[in-house]
Amino acid sequence: MENNLMIYNTLTRKKEKFEPVNPPFAGLYVCGPTVYGDAHLGHARPAITFDLVFRYLKYLGYQVRYVRNITDVGHLTNDSDDGEDKIAKKAKLDQLEPMEIVQFYTNRYHKNMEQLNTLPPSIEPHASGHIIEQIELVKKILENGFAYESDGSIYFDVEAYNKKYDYGKLSGRRIEELIANTRQLDGQSEKHNPADFALWKKASPEHIMRWPSPWSNGFPGWHLECSCMSQKYLGDCFDIHGGGLDLQFPHHECEIAQSTAAYGHEAVKYWMHNNMVTINGQKMGKSLGNFITLDQLFSGDNKVLEQAYSPMTIRFFILQAHYRSPLDFSNEALKAAQKGYERLMAATSALDKIKATPENTVDIDGLATKCREAINDDLNTPLLISFLFDGVRTINSLIAGNEKINEENLGKLKKLYHDFVFEILGLKAETEAISQDHQVLGKILDMVMAIRTEAKQKKDWATSDKIRDELKNAGVIIKDTKEGYEWSLEN
Repeated sequence: MENNLMIYNTLTRKKEKFEPVNPPFAGLYVCGPTVYGDAHLGHARPAITFDLVFRYLKYLGYQVRYVRNITDVGHLTNDSDDGEDKIAKKAKLDQLEPMEIVQFYTNRYHKNMEQLNTLPPSIEPHASGHIIEQIELVKKILENGFAYESDGSIYFDVEAYNKKYDYGKLSGRRIEELIANTRQLDGQSEKHNPADFALWKKASPEHIMRWPSPWSNGFPGWHLECSCMSQKYLGDCFDIHGGGLDLQFPHHECEIAQSTAAYGHEAVKYWMHNNMVTINGQKMGKSLGNFITLDQLFSGDNKVLEQAYSPMTIRFFILQAHYRSPLDFSNEALKAAQKGYERLMAATSALDKIKATPENTVDIDGLATKCREAINDDLNTPLLISFLFDGVRTINSLIAGNEKINEENLGKLKKLYHDFVFEILGLKAETEAISQDHQVLGKILDMVMAIRTEAKQKKDWATSDKIRDELKNAGVIIKDTKEGYEWSLEN
């Protein structure tokens, strides 16, 4: 498959053709969850976005190594260098070992990811399993003069780094602004500069997650793990680093600085960031208390939900928006996604009912070209889906006998929908995904069609035709079959 993929590089702020460092190998690193609570809708977006990247790179023929980390140490409650470790705090509340918390929520996260039909990563490293490597990385940064020790903690020297390199190049922030805007927090006096960040923190007496190091018994800073693990498994320079837009600063900015300070060059060729899921225009997240867990979405057990939504409805909802655009939650948007998903699945299933003819009146090659161009244009899934719905109209027209398709083009049409709907978009059929409205409509139609059948048996063609025509006016298409009838909603 020819590679014409263009992706938006956050670092250069422009679309660039994807050209891997070591073809046919492609490396993808994505920041995974901090596992101290159930995954919510906000977690689903990066998971589905980068599952799409993984799937499409594989579809293009690359040998993809997809690394997604698990943060199980060092992520403090205020996302800074002070406060309590999020997992340790949860462990205290639940009176469990920290690694019990990690295992419990990692298992639940994996279950949710499987429900969303995301492919498992090639490697899923844990921060706590790479303490030795993180200590070695800190040593390199110290040796190169870009860090300093303060009372057993090691801090990255942002000012020293900025004299040689460019701190803030990913987020576009200037160091002077960072210094001016950084809040004074407990323990900040240890730092030479308020913009400096922790590489290694000396553990306080009550801190339960700690490891020995040359400087103190302590734990690594949050940003360090990804610099360490991405390069361990993908090499000194790899292709794509992804994550949510909220990680761009400080997390990913600090990663660039750490890797450059240690090795003298940047590690990542393309930075990709998905935008946020919002609710009433505000970012959805645990810290704001406005999140809806995936389990709640699937069960409907949340006061803001009007009904349950299936995993594939959630996946389709996320794919309907471009990954770099914000996505606002509403029941109306999810219901619309549910109907769109069901319509697409119904058309895909109906492909097997189409019979090839000697004649051909449809342009499948043109449709395929549009689909390829959409996905190659920075993974433009909303445009791709719109083209697939153009194809749905063609499928329905073929079933109704208004269009003709030959054997060759029927094969192309089936392959097109198999590749884009199932292999690339990662959707799958869900028998349980039939909406409540859909089921009610089906029952009403059964009653109406029973009346129509009775009219036909009495040769009351006027009533029979009137029922069919009125249903069509209401947007319901009826097709008589040997077994009875089939129905679909008009496009």
